[in-house]
Amino acid sequence: MSAIALLAAGCGSGDSGGDQSSAAGGKTGGEITVRGCNPQNPLVPSNTTETCGGNVIDAIFSKLVHYDPETAKPENDIAESIDTTDNQNFTVKIKKGRKFHDGTEIKAKNFVDAWNYAAYAPNGQSSGYFMEPIEGYGDMQCTGEGDDPCAGAGNAKAKELTGLKVVDDYTFTIKTTEKVSNLPVRLGYSAFSPLPDMFFKDPKSFGDKPVGSGPYKLDAWNKEQSIVLSKFADYNGDFGGKVDKITFKIYQESDAAYNDVIANNLDITDEIPTSALIDDKYKSDLPDRNAQKETGVIQTITFAPTKVDPNYADPKIRQAISMAIDRDTIIKQIFNNTRVPATGWVSPVVDGYKADQCGEYCKYDPAKAKALLQEAGGFKGSKITLSYNADAAHKDWTEATCNSIKQALGVDCVATGVVDFATFRSQIADRKMKGMFRTGWQMDYPSIENFLAPIYKTGASSNDGDYSNPEFDKLLVQAAAATDEAEANKLYQQAEALLAQDMPAIPMWYGKTTMGWSDKVTGVKITAFGTIDFTSVSLK
Repeated sequence: MSAIALLAAGCGSGDSGGDQSSAAGGKTGGEITVRGCNPQNPLVPSNTTETCGGNVIDAIFSKLVHYDPETAKPENDIAESIDTTDNQNFTVKIKKGRKFHDGTEIKAKNFVDAWNYAAYAPNGQSSGYFMEPIEGYGDMQCTGEGDDPCAGAGNAKAKELTGLKVVDDYTFTIKTTEKVSNLPVRLGYSAFSPLPDMFFKDPKSFGDKPVGSGPYKLDAWNKEQSIVLSKFADYNGDFGGKVDKITFKIYQESDAAYNDVIANNLDITDEIPTSALIDDKYKSDLPDRNAQKETGVIQTITFAPTKVDPNYADPKIRQAISMAIDRDTIIKQIFNNTRVPATGWVSPVVDGYKADQCGEYCKYDPAKAKALLQEAGGFKGSKITLSYNADAAHKDWTEATCNSIKQALGVDCVATGVVDFATFRSQIADRKMKGMFRTGWQMDYPSIENFLAPIYKTGASSNDGDYSNPEFDKLLVQAAAATDEAEANKLYQQAEALLAQDMPAIPMWYGKTTMGWSDKVTGVKITAFGTIDFTSVSLK
């Protein structure tokens, strides 16, 4: 099978929301400022699973595959070709002459070494899970028990994936444990970025000033203040940007960024505060300077792992809380209908989406919700808690959600802000967050699988609630091996249906990303992932 056929197989359905964008025709060069937030971790691609760091990583690292900003359709970037005849053995050829920001050429070994580093569990990479399909992954995981399974005798058996082989400077092969029909589609995700040789000499300091492979390079990272990128002079790929410099100005709240855009003190904000969504206020504040698009994003509420907080262990309690949430009213009053109520765990923009997978549990029904809670023996804790990061526009909707739960169930519910995204995510990752907490998912690649496996498969990198269901895991393996796309989607849909029985997370709404910009820029477009398309934006 050719690379083109493989890549086409996993495409999402792209724009389903009438994208608006500013007029083209800007100039090349100059600098722009955009809203940023504090990355959770140092900027290493295999250890960045959140959007604050991800937005920067995507600008400074090129991958084998690039996703079309408009449709998310995969197309080759550093890859010359990705070929397979059996969906288990893949041959990757890369383009000659592509360079890292330190001037060294990108070679096949830079991918193989990077993926081995990500997969080796003692390295503690949050995206290491994405290497799981590759043969030999299991032997690179830690085998010990307790808080540090990699301590002492728990060390991993191997340090390299047996499924990766360097053939020559520009060719390597991938062998997967099982058949993985959409593997080439996944290879545009940041976890699969190549890393330069210098990374392995000092991974720790690399994260503060990464040497990437993309159209922009990182010049400075002033913690809490800004991240500054500039155009890489020797970039010779097909997806370069027009502006010379991009500064991510780090904000603690979305209102401040929005007001700066109105005053032309900030060029682009990728988040409009809820106060400006009411009655479409942002359209009058920013006439001809706004855009909105349905994107591969879903907002959810996740329950803390049972061992952290046993009060939510019974699925009936989780289902009751979900039925107690009046999504329609919250979306209307808080978001001015700029969200779409979720009826399942998969975004409508990807192929394989099936409506109403959550069934009655995502429909507001106070009477049924209260009856289901009583059936479960009532809520045992003193109050239901819902945590969120306070540096973005989440206060209003989390408080409204708690009010809805409280009124329907008769149990006190409190929304609690955590100072910033980095602190919030660290508390979740360290399993210190109790109760419920806000979670969101921006697709890594356009596939129904991406909304299920990384979040709900046992031990997956973004499985914040430690959900585990062997039947769910088995269906994911069967779906990945299916060579027929319709058959694969059917199996993924069966897996998704199990989530309604267990309710590890509550689907809230699908994303419509809304952005605003200053009167100095043009060509602002929202990608299918809900991010700024830096290839198109320019100064007037």
